[in-house]
Amino acid sequence: MEQRLLRVVWLSVFGAIVGAPSLAYILVLPSPTLAPDGLWHRLSEQTGLLALSALVCTAVLPSRLRSLNRAFGIESVVDVHRFLGIVTAALVLAHLACVVAENPANIALLDIVRAPARAQAATTATVALLALAALAMLGRRAGLSYELWRWSHVALAATVLLFAGLHVWGLGQLMADATFASLFSLMALLVLVVFGYRWAWRPMFDPSTEFVVRGIRRESRTVSTLVLEPLSRGGDRATTWAFAPGQFAWIRLDRSVTAQEHPFTIASSAHRGTTEFTIRHAGDFTRALRRLPPGSRVWVDGPHGAFTNDSEDASGFVMIAGGVGVTPMMSMLRTAAHRGDRRPYRLVVVASAPEDLLFRAELAHLRLQLDLDVTEVLRRPTNGWSGHTGEIGVELMSVVLAGAEQPGRYEFFICGPPSLVSDALSVLDVIGVAPQHVHTEQFDFA
Repeated sequence: MEQRLLRVVWLSVFGAIVGAPSLAYILVLPSPTLAPDGLWHRLSEQTGLLALSALVCTAVLPSRLRSLNRAFGIESVVDVHRFLGIVTAALVLAHLACVVAENPANIALLDIVRAPARAQAATTATVALLALAALAMLGRRAGLSYELWRWSHVALAATVLLFAGLHVWGLGQLMADATFASLFSLMALLVLVVFGYRWAWRPMFDPSTEFVVRGIRRESRTVSTLVLEPLSRGGDRATTWAFAPGQFAWIRLDRSVTAQEHPFTIASSAHRGTTEFTIRHAGDFTRALRRLPPGSRVWVDGPHGAFTNDSEDASGFVMIAGGVGVTPMMSMLRTAAHRGDRRPYRLVVVASAPEDLLFRAELAHLRLQLDLDVTEVLRRPTNGWSGHTGEIGVELMSVVLAGAEQPGRYEFFICGPPSLVSDALSVLDVIGVAPQHVHTEQFDFA
């Protein structure tokens, strides 16, 4: 119910951002100061207004607003952000085409040296927007590290917003009208508040983001669990940090806007005083996390995401995990054990080798507390292995779902490498699982 309400609220907010300027333009059209000279003029201003609205929505979406990510899930938010970025670029080009179609002499407005200031600002914003779109579409193929890609993305986005704002400010006719001046001011205020929250308050001042390391537990040769606790100040009780099982957070090692950060899924139960992240140490950042001594400080931005079984509607759950993709599943199972949940849980764990199967002892214990079946699958079986082998297939899922009551009311969760997610989605589609009952969440932001 909470998620549905959040979706309604956010859809209303974005609907208002997109619709209000265009609707206002139609309603105030009879005004002498805004009366257009012809069709191309009307189209140029409408496409410009729509481009501005789409730009604002595009800027707000990836700003780590927890209620937004909780409502739609991080994958959907990022997908819509990318789509709106392309739509914004297309609307800007359509706006430019309409301006030239209205009067071919307006092509001179593209002269960055001789054009008026508002046109110079528009040209600068357009070039930065096209560069931003190209960078987003190239993604990892650009050969940039994630951090370089990220800061290039941020710098170009800030350039687009700044010069688009200067262009709007220079539009004398629209800004002279009280209705449009108010609308543009509200949109600018929204962007400033959201950016202030994302880039100043959360990373620099929010006390709830500071955690202390309580310990590091080794799970395998390459995987360990980081145990954190919200920081206690002056002997007072630590700030509570609530999350839903399956959500994730970004971790930083410094209180700084420019500090390197990475997303990790929460592994612990939602009903413990500590928060745990199970991490595979595959790079410099994750290896630095493994070396943190107890008492060290880290900063946690979260929780985020809608990849959670925190729902009373489902009659059961099927979880398909590969490697450390079992992490959110462990959070769900541990939370279910704390709550005494009697619904069936079916966990499929895929690994390359037996040593990559995590939490085997704990899962054996959880079987005694929950209606839990665990199916282990090895891609490269060793001598003596008697379990399932190969990839996720229809036959395997038939075994997992055998005896399930009301399987149409089950919720399916998939987390792991892209190939596993793709294979699992294909199998679930073949056996007729409705898409609205299938949940995935990956951190492929580039």
